[in-house]
Amino acid sequence: MRYDLPDIPPPKLITALRNHNLLPAIVFVPSRRKCDESATEVALDRTFRADLSKQSERQSMFDRYAEDNPEVRRHKHRSILVNAGIASHHAGHLPSWKLLVESMMSAGLLNAIFATSTVAAGVDFPARTVVVANADTRGNDGWRPLMASELQQMTGRAGRRGKDNVGFIILAPGKFQDPGKIAELLNSPADPLESKFRATYTNLLNLLDAFGSFDQVRDIAERSFAFRDISHRIASLEDKAEKKKQKLDRELNVDGISIPVENAIGFERLAAAKSRLEEKLPETRSQMRYAWLKKNVTEGRVVSKSKSGRQFLLVLNVFGDKVMAMRDDGRGTSISLSKIGRVYAKKYPLDENSIEKAFDDIYEGRNPIVREPKPSLKKEDPKDAVRLIDDLFAKMVPDGLDSEKREAAEALLWQSAERVFGYELVLRDIEGLRSGIWTPFEQRARVLDYYGYLDFTGQSVTEDGKWLADLRLDRPLLVGEALKEDLFGKLEIGEVAGFMAALAADPDRDYGSLDPSPKLLGVLTAFEDVIYEVSRVEWELGVEPADEINLSAAATAENWARGSTWESLVRNTRAEEGDLVRLLSRTGEALMQIAHLRTSKPEAADAAREAAEIVLRDPIR
Repeated sequence: MRYDLPDIPPPKLITALRNHNLLPAIVFVPSRRKCDESATEVALDRTFRADLSKQSERQSMFDRYAEDNPEVRRHKHRSILVNAGIASHHAGHLPSWKLLVESMMSAGLLNAIFATSTVAAGVDFPARTVVVANADTRGNDGWRPLMASELQQMTGRAGRRGKDNVGFIILAPGKFQDPGKIAELLNSPADPLESKFRATYTNLLNLLDAFGSFDQVRDIAERSFAFRDISHRIASLEDKAEKKKQKLDRELNVDGISIPVENAIGFERLAAAKSRLEEKLPETRSQMRYAWLKKNVTEGRVVSKSKSGRQFLLVLNVFGDKVMAMRDDGRGTSISLSKIGRVYAKKYPLDENSIEKAFDDIYEGRNPIVREPKPSLKKEDPKDAVRLIDDLFAKMVPDGLDSEKREAAEALLWQSAERVFGYELVLRDIEGLRSGIWTPFEQRARVLDYYGYLDFTGQSVTEDGKWLADLRLDRPLLVGEALKEDLFGKLEIGEVAGFMAALAADPDRDYGSLDPSPKLLGVLTAFEDVIYEVSRVEWELGVEPADEINLSAAATAENWARGSTWESLVRNTRAEEGDLVRLLSRTGEALMQIAHLRTSKPEAADAAREAAEIVLRDPIR
């Protein structure tokens, strides 16, 4: 249960830990802002006693580190780190800053680190104590409960090897604290490993190029760790199907009669088809119309008493053949179902406003008529099809049997039909599971075939597909279309960086109010036609289209590639330094992928390499 207690102030928390000899500590809090605010509050609190004996060591280590990483001298928490031995650690900080904090913590020079839960999975620096402030964590989609593996990684930092006989885990009070849930997670098994193998354009191209057929790609996909649960279910169903088949084999091979299971399957399907054909059809026009009215005259629909469209009624209830309705003057009435002339399409809730609207829509022509199906001039006669099926029945019985054994064989086929149907259901389940694995690959294969990167019929990768397969990017198809148009060779270096950033960035992250240059904006605007067309093809072929491009990311990368200083970029974008590093790192890495296409796309490769070298300058390393 949640206790909904007020959060303990960070200075008070650290003081309590110090008084009980529980420092150094890692305090896990849910957000980046909370990390920064907590570290600042502790350092500025007058009651906090910094470990001054280690201050000179911290300063010395900071100075040595800053020689190779001068950007840390500008960090807003540098004095807090050196003087108080307190640090904030999250993805919004520069990588060089985070590495400095981790090094100081590992060297035993810090009192406490305030960190988000994600830090636990990516670093390995221990502390005497781990403080968990929340049973929930905050992600891109809002609050969610901690997972067992996340909590185990967090608490696994408690206890320093060679220094502590035991590590301590403390649950701090707070609005989102839940001791019962924390205890449950600590005793839970680790969360299942999740494979990152996905049906992507690049994966498909590389697998098909390596193995030469869709069957091989499908087999590899089915055996991948990503589909282990489905593979286990397939294996279980295959075992079940094999047992059913063996039983059918025994039943269909008796007294000198040997019927293949495949024949029994064909027989069962023919029997089902014959049964459907022989279902009784409506004998007369009136029966067909009554069945249509029964289906379409429902509560909330408007009907009329005659085909001329007069005397309108709003249906309130239908009991068998009796329709309870309301007239347009508000009086109730009843009518036989068979006496209804027209039925109108819209359905209305049975409240005062909707009833008035229902009749207004009729009089003003806003409610169309439900068209009544016309009976065929000549009723279909299934006799010819039934006779054809009867002829096919005979072919399911093995040749070479005398009349007595043929009768016995046909009897066996009828007797086994229900069990054959059960066997077929298992086979369908197996194929359904396999299709679930393969369908995303097949859909992408058809998209690649449409754009000429793959020959679907020939199951082969084209020349364009070979160089596209070398691009390990989030949106390879869009980049491929840009390369086909020689777009990179037509742009200046800053524009190349901006264009690539627009595709490489997280689509929903805002990098401030910088604007792309007019030329880059024009290129991106024109390229949106390509994006729209690719999205249309993907949508039609069952592939989820890519997100929109990020113009603020394009402007940020263009400014950086044109020579902006780091301080100016941070100031103008108002983005956190760690987020800028992530954007520019991804942009530079994507450009380096294109730079490798020296043989197939030499002009684009040269432009991308030059842009990458500029984008990946300090402090982006």
